[in-house]
Amino acid sequence: MIKEQLEIIKKFEDRVHQVMFLCNKLKEENVDLLSQLKVQKNVNNSLTEENKQMKIKYDNLMMAQTIHVSMDDFKTTKERLSKLVRDVDECILLLNT
Repeated sequence: MIKEQLEIIKKFEDRVHQVMFLCNKLKEENVDLLSQLKVQKNVNNSLTEENKQMKIKYDNLMMAQTIHVSMDDFKTTKERLSKLVRDVDECILLLNT
């Protein structure tokens, strides 16, 4: 009877040691995963900030493009008006002669 009890106790101790080993292993894995999570959060924050900066640059580029188009339109309009004024001047000269 005592021998059977000692075997049961031995098996129980073995199981407890296995559970403790697995618990320690899971703790280590948890620490590793938390570390990886922290790194990924930092990467995510960095990419989010970079994305914000890119959006600002994109908006600025679009604004500059709009202004550039307006300047081109202004130059084209000025050239057209200058040509029209020259044409009108030529017409006036022809009428005066």
